[in-house]
Amino acid sequence: MTHSDPRSLSSQRPDVQTEVAIVGGGPAGLMAADVLSRAGVAVHLFDAMPSVGRKFLLAGRGGLNLTHSEPSEVFKTRFGSHQAEVSSWLSQLDAQGVRDWAQTLGIDTFVGTSGRIFPTEMKAAPLLRAWLHRLRHPEVGVPVQFHMRHRWLGWQGEWLTFERQHDAQLVTVQARATLLALGGASWPRLGSDGTWVPLLQAQGVDVVPLKPANCGFDVLGRQGQGWTAHFRDKYAGQPLKSVALSVPARDGQPLAPRFDRKGEFVVTGTGIEGSLVYAASALLRDDLMAQGQARMVLDLLPDKTLEQVKKELAWPRGSRSLSSHIKSRLGLDGVKMGLLHELCHAEDFNQPETLAMRIKALSVPLKNPRPVAEAISTAGGVALQAMGPDLMLSARPHVYCAGEMLDWEAPTGGYLLTACLASGLWAARGILSNSFTN
Repeated sequence: MTHSDPRSLSSQRPDVQTEVAIVGGGPAGLMAADVLSRAGVAVHLFDAMPSVGRKFLLAGRGGLNLTHSEPSEVFKTRFGSHQAEVSSWLSQLDAQGVRDWAQTLGIDTFVGTSGRIFPTEMKAAPLLRAWLHRLRHPEVGVPVQFHMRHRWLGWQGEWLTFERQHDAQLVTVQARATLLALGGASWPRLGSDGTWVPLLQAQGVDVVPLKPANCGFDVLGRQGQGWTAHFRDKYAGQPLKSVALSVPARDGQPLAPRFDRKGEFVVTGTGIEGSLVYAASALLRDDLMAQGQARMVLDLLPDKTLEQVKKELAWPRGSRSLSSHIKSRLGLDGVKMGLLHELCHAEDFNQPETLAMRIKALSVPLKNPRPVAEAISTAGGVALQAMGPDLMLSARPHVYCAGEMLDWEAPTGGYLLTACLASGLWAARGILSNSFTN
């Protein structure tokens, strides 16, 4: 709904008047509220869900990955084509800044073996509780006012409009400045459902179509029909550990792979998902969108050379079956062996040299990414060219955007959360500079 909503304003006065209205209670919105509150600016924060930070809490269920410890010059390269813009946000809040900020909330952090940084307690809930307590009861600044179950409908003139969900009443809000931090379209049951897209497009804001990021894929399979029923029933849900995944060069480009990393992922009923796949997902997704096809290449034994594999396969197997021979000489069995049978031709198993090459470079053709609602995060969103460097929309003065609803993406590993927090801080400082300086 926009300002053409047939429900007219009930009076000439808004229901809520505030200096800043923030729409969205994820990390970006909460960080902006924190900055503005401590600066003495009155903030009312609105969210459609019964409580804030729901995706934040679920993401931290297995251990909240706050940020990453790698050097800042490497950290900044993780944001693809929008590295320059995101780097400006990170100049105000980088990985060490996130650790320092968590410390102000009484949350100690540590660096894991992977270089990722976690709260000592590993959980998201203690951090969120401490954060919300500071926002509601600040030692410095003014308390943030929270309005839950308020779904944003757009504008009526210069006023924001919300539907209060418990009684379906229209609530109008007048603010000197507005920050939209509405997330992308992944995990819609937690509030990030992308329903803001047409509201901003109706205002003339350029929005790049939303697409999945850090996502799984459906496989095409050897016969173009996905996994066989036998493979799916036997191996769906099983992890592929200690493998290397590469994304080959496109035709006409340098031969070196565009991605090559060791790790693990999981077989699903329709394809693949998990950390190693997520790390390569942007390249694979973009290949599918540009070319209608994509493939990744698996090294099932990355700790052995091709020559070592060839030598072991050539070893006389006597009366043993080929599967027993491969397991005995190479330790290859279970889901890895099942994947070989699934994606190789029967004659490949009769040719040791060919089989060795398949083990070291198994091509996995992909059909499509999983839907955006299943993805860890979202690419696309409000075009960065549609706003000034302070993240204010060119089409709506004094309206700012931050977080995942902007057109940028990052891999898992703490990069996404760090940049969301940094963008909220950056936008809040833009609001202070533009609307609250003498």
